[in-house]
Amino acid sequence: MTSSVFTAERLLFTPANPDTDAIPTIFAFPNEYGVGITSLGYQVVWATLAMRSDVQVSRLFTDTHEQLPRNPELLGFSVSWELDYVNILNLLEFLEIPIQETSRDDSHPIVFGGGPVLTANPEPFADFFDVILLGDGENLLGNFIEAYKEVRSASRKTKLQALAQVPGVYVPSLYEVKYDAPDGAIQSILPISTEIPAVVQKQTYRGNALSASTVVTEKAAWENIYMVEVVRSCPEMCRFCMASYLTLPFRTASVESSLIPAIEKGLLVTNRLGLLGASVTQHPEFETLLDYINQPKYDDVRLSIASVRTNTVTAQLAKTLAKRDTRSLTIAIESGSEKLRQIINKKLHNDEIIQAAVNAKVGGLTGLKLYGMVGIPGEEPEDVEQTVAVMRRLKKAAPGLRLTLGCSTFVPKAHTPFQWFGVNPQAEKRLQFLQKQLKPQGIDFRPESYNWSIIQALLSRGDRRLSQLLELTRNYGDSLGSYRRAFKQLKGQLPDLDFYVHAHWSTEGLLPWHHLQGPLSETTLRKHLADAMSYSDLIAMSK
Repeated sequence: MTSSVFTAERLLFTPANPDTDAIPTIFAFPNEYGVGITSLGYQVVWATLAMRSDVQVSRLFTDTHEQLPRNPELLGFSVSWELDYVNILNLLEFLEIPIQETSRDDSHPIVFGGGPVLTANPEPFADFFDVILLGDGENLLGNFIEAYKEVRSASRKTKLQALAQVPGVYVPSLYEVKYDAPDGAIQSILPISTEIPAVVQKQTYRGNALSASTVVTEKAAWENIYMVEVVRSCPEMCRFCMASYLTLPFRTASVESSLIPAIEKGLLVTNRLGLLGASVTQHPEFETLLDYINQPKYDDVRLSIASVRTNTVTAQLAKTLAKRDTRSLTIAIESGSEKLRQIINKKLHNDEIIQAAVNAKVGGLTGLKLYGMVGIPGEEPEDVEQTVAVMRRLKKAAPGLRLTLGCSTFVPKAHTPFQWFGVNPQAEKRLQFLQKQLKPQGIDFRPESYNWSIIQALLSRGDRRLSQLLELTRNYGDSLGSYRRAFKQLKGQLPDLDFYVHAHWSTEGLLPWHHLQGPLSETTLRKHLADAMSYSDLIAMSK
């Protein structure tokens, strides 16, 4: 069943005519079309494949697909959200491909995956993938396809061994994990033969042109938006933040040779422009970019900016956004506590938060969205009270500005200095406290579900023993109760939920992703952790 959603697409690239012997490939996004087509990563990889004459690519979503090849040789998944693993398993079944890679034979395609979830920690999903691409796709994807072409007619085993030689290509089945006991700690992670690299290095693209939309459509979750990646990574390096640590170093696209031509191209087909990046306003030439967008010829352009560093919110920026049909701005403050912000390396003072709100109002914005977090290592109840105090000060300093505080629970992420900490069990109470204090003030408080944070932490720190658990929970539903039920059923075969979620791990132990090298070594991450702990005697790491 092909769908009319594809006819609404305006392409910003020219697909190649596939050669007669082009590799039949399915590129899937494990969610609905509207969500998948809004992912810049998915768009760019799909277009990269579609512009190659040696690949014939068809797209697959949970609710629609293009005409699919009868015998695909490659099946790729772009994974942006942890819980989409359920849809990966459903789509494999829909295509009549065994869920477990051990059950596949030479008649099945090579199932590969990439994206932020798999680059961070692919281990809980290791049993479902033949190949995982770690890091930036710019060079990695082409190298993967070229290596595949070399062994295209070989056996499955030969293909996987050859692909494992490509930097950034991880073949989980070629690594053996040993444990002290079935439900014990990891003892070793080693390649099954000397030909296989002992460590797989995440790939980093260092060009001065970043990504931009390859398709614009009214059927996207953000209707008709054209997205341009202004920066990649973030120079701030907050110690819990995967968006910074996993994607280092901080890279900026050239305004003259990359951003302006990309924006001009996109604004020929739509008037909605999104500037993406973890810290867009920290582009060294951001003012120049803003001046360019401020030209009278772009007066009808609706501009949105992903997130803005708090102390870069000027009245001028707010004015530009207000004029461009943006009503509110998003800033991440993490906490109202100066002490906690020192622990996490958030270089921000309360006065700067107040000034951002004042500037937003002066510039004509009607709302300010703030992101906060509870359960940060070292947090005490009085730190949460300080968040309430800052929100009250904001209300006073910028009367009439609509304030929203979105708040999540700290979740440890792989390849960050806080990967050794567990989730604070007090976090749920602290979310409730904020709700109680802020609602009567007329502040819109939007907490992220604490139970979802538990599941996120489980997947974030999981090892490959979780694959069997994930298959079970899929049949039970995706509530926390389902996960608890699956743990009960597998008791003795893997550690308990608390080990993955709440336990502080020893910095001496072997991490599930020990064989997968991120931008910074484990030694460097330990040093960053020690820097954080020097701010607070409150952080007691369990040894």
